[in-house]
Amino acid sequence: RGPGGVVTSYREAANAIELGDRLGLRASVLKASDLLVFPVLLRDRAAIEDLVTTVLSPLLDARGGPEPLLGTLEAVFASQGNQTAAARRLGVSTRAVTYRLERIRRLTGFSPDDPTQRFTLETAVLGARLLDWPAHPLR
Repeated sequence: RGPGGVVTSYREAANAIELGDRLGLRASVLKASDLLVFPVLLRDRAAIEDLVTTVLSPLLDARGGPEPLLGTLEAVFASQGNQTAAARRLGVSTRAVTYRLERIRRLTGFSPDDPTQRFTLETAVLGARLLDWPAHPLR
């Protein structure tokens, strides 16, 4: 309420836009309440860096680099695990998505098919996007 509420709302909106840009979110309207988990992830930067490094650094050894594999994970997560829908999002065959997911399993030891491992992978991928990894290497 009042002038302080306007300032708070403005800051929340600015942060939502910044997070949306960093994560590549395409929604025409971003609600600050929908993005509350991301500041939580960034509060402990050392922990999110450790998660990204531990889980995703093996992707750096992939032929073609980590980006196609990260993109595949993002598409699979955005499609709630539906590999056919993910393939459509990526403009590749379902077989290519299956191959990439198997490659991710072999390199990282994490499977998006296992609920606990999926959560870890998805959090690491979101952290990587927030930290602009691998474009900006982590400590």
